[in-house]
Amino acid sequence: MHCSSPKMVCETKIVAEDHESISGPKKDAIIVSSSQMWPSSSGSPSSSSASLSGVEGDFKKDNVYIREFHPSEQEVVRRIFYEGIMERIPNTAFRGLKHQPLIQLIYGIFAIICFVVTKSLLLTCCLPIFLMGMRYYFSRKVILSYLECALHTDMSDIENYYMKPPGSCFWVAVLDGNVVGIVAARGNEEDNTVELRRMSVDSNFRGKGIAKALGRKVLEFAMLNNYSSIILGTTAVKVAAHKLYESLGFKHVGIIEHYTLPGMTHSILERMFFQLRYHRYRLQLREE
Repeated sequence: MHCSSPKMVCETKIVAEDHESISGPKKDAIIVSSSQMWPSSSGSPSSSSASLSGVEGDFKKDNVYIREFHPSEQEVVRRIFYEGIMERIPNTAFRGLKHQPLIQLIYGIFAIICFVVTKSLLLTCCLPIFLMGMRYYFSRKVILSYLECALHTDMSDIENYYMKPPGSCFWVAVLDGNVVGIVAARGNEEDNTVELRRMSVDSNFRGKGIAKALGRKVLEFAMLNNYSSIILGTTAVKVAAHKLYESLGFKHVGIIEHYTLPGMTHSILERMFFQLRYHRYRLQLREE
C-alpha cells in the first residue's frame, strides 16, 4: 500500500531536558504568557517555572509522571495510538453527520424517494438504519487504511523519527509504572514552528488531566527551544478535544472541508458516506 509522507499522516513526564543547557526566549518576547497557557486554581503563576512546578505537584498526587519515550515502550505506545484512533470510527460516522447539512438533505431526499417508490412506511423507516450502517462501514474502512499507513511510517520507529532528529521529541505519561498517554513534537526549521502530534490518552485513565499535561509539555519544549509558534491539526469530532486545545491557549485558524486521508479512493459511495473536517490550530509564542 502506498502511504503519503508522515507529515501528512495525523488528533494526544518527568521533564527530561536539561533546562539550563537550552537558552529560552526572553519573557518580554512571549506573546502568550505561561499564566495564560497554564491557569492555576490557586492563582496565576508569575513564571513558567512556577506553573510547571504546580503541574508536577498536582500529578504527584496520582503518581503520574511525564518523561521521554524509551524504545522498549514502542508496542504499548502503538496500542494507545491505535485505540485512540479507532474511537473515531463511530464519532466520524454518526456525530460528524451534524456538520454535513448537504448530506443530511440528500439522505432526506432518499427517504422521500423510498416512500414514493415503495409506498412502504416500514422500508422508509428502515432506510436511516441502512444509511448509518453504510456510514459506519466507510468510516471504518478509511480509518483502518489511515492506521495502516501511520503504523508503517512514523509510529513504526518512534526512536528514529522523533527522538534522534533535532527539534523533535516524543513523551509518555506514566501512572503506577504503566504508560497511559502519549504526545509528540516535530519541529520545522523553515518557519520556526513545532507541530504537536499523536496526542492520545488510554481510555481507562481519562479525566485526570493527563492530556492537558502532555500538551503543556509540548508548550514547554517549544519555548525552551525558541520556536515562534506551535501548530496542530485534528479531525476530532468531540467538542472536548477542541476545548482542550483552546484551554492550552491555541487559536482555531481554519477548517479544511472534505479532508483527504491516506487510503481514500474518492469514489461516489465514499464521498456520500464518509466526510472529514480538518481543524487547524495555532499558538503564537513570540514574534519573529
